[in-house]
Order: sequence, then structure tokens, then C-alpha cells
Amino acid sequence: MITLVKKLWSDESGQGLVEYALIIALVAIFLVAALTVLRGTIAATFKKISDALTAA
Repeated sequence: MITLVKKLWSDESGQGLVEYALIIALVAIFLVAALTVLRGTIAATFKKISDALTAA
């Protein structure tokens, strides 16, 4: 039993996957925060594009 616990404790096979998942989570949080802050600017830009396409 002790050998199994030692083996599981030193097993690092999923470490890379966890690191990539953390990086993706941090990028997603950053994007959500940035889009929330820039919400008005983005809406105004799409409104200008829509008006220009309607006028054309």
C-alpha cells in the first residue's frame, strides 16, 4: 500500500495538461474582463459599421 501511495505521489503524467488548462483559464478571464471594459466602444463600432452598410 505504501508503495502505491509513493508511486501515485511522484506521478507527473497529468502535469502538462493542468498547466495548459490554467493558462487557458487565465486567458479567458482576461478576455472577459477586457470585453466588459470595452463593451461600449465595441457596440459603437458595430453601430457605425451597421449604419455605413445600411447607407450603402
